[in-house]
Amino acid sequence: METGAGAPVKVAKPIMTSRRSTLLASLGLLVLVLLAWQFLPPALGVPKFIIPTVTDCLAEMKRMLLQEGLVGHTLSTALYTVLGFAIGSLLGAVIGYLLGMSEFWEKVLSPYILALQIAPKVAFAPLFIMWFGYNAMPKLLVTVLIVFFPVLVNVLQAMRTVDRDLVNLARAYNLSRWGIFLKVEMPSTMPNLMAGLRIASTLAVIGVTVGELVGGNTGLGFLISYGGGQANAAMVFNAIVLLTVIGFLLYAVLVRIEERVLHYLPKAQH
Repeated sequence: METGAGAPVKVAKPIMTSRRSTLLASLGLLVLVLLAWQFLPPALGVPKFIIPTVTDCLAEMKRMLLQEGLVGHTLSTALYTVLGFAIGSLLGAVIGYLLGMSEFWEKVLSPYILALQIAPKVAFAPLFIMWFGYNAMPKLLVTVLIVFFPVLVNVLQAMRTVDRDLVNLARAYNLSRWGIFLKVEMPSTMPNLMAGLRIASTLAVIGVTVGELVGGNTGLGFLISYGGGQANAAMVFNAIVLLTVIGFLLYAVLVRIEERVLHYLPKAQH
């Protein structure tokens, strides 16, 4: 007969084995992609200015570090990605909760919110440049605008689907409107809020890049524009890889935060 202490160990072992297998499979796939990237273009006769090899990109990366101020450009993009994500998410969550608490204002503002959501956000970048000039403000505003709507929509949808029985029960216990929000509505909407934040984290990188491509003079988006003008495909590839890394790190941080915040939710077992 097995003791209670031994049971968690038996459950943990398959989980650890599954994680290790997943990690090894992912690393194996990455190695295959890198090998194909290194050897297929030369074998097919593709010029280096079209698709550079991995070693070409690494050599260009070293040159960019020494001559192009790559660290400064990367830090600038990372900073405005996080800043735009934080501001856009905060605005989206706050306005989403406020509209969710007032059916009247939700109906009044919904057409305008829908119109702004449909409008292509990247089209605002030239306007922001005309209004604020060639500085960091346009790319920050584009990022905020892109991040704002996924968070707003997720929070608003979650507020609509809060269990009304729980709300009525809270009212029966004489909770104030603020108390109902803190005790019932806020916890109920947390999964949707975190899902919206994860979506927004991937869009934040796009917003910053668009702003830098259109009118920036710093950042990885600027290097993409500059490299494209110089027919330097290796520079463009390097900037894209670094943008991907920034987005991946931001997403990973949010996943860890979500695991801590939503630790009480049961996880699906596959």
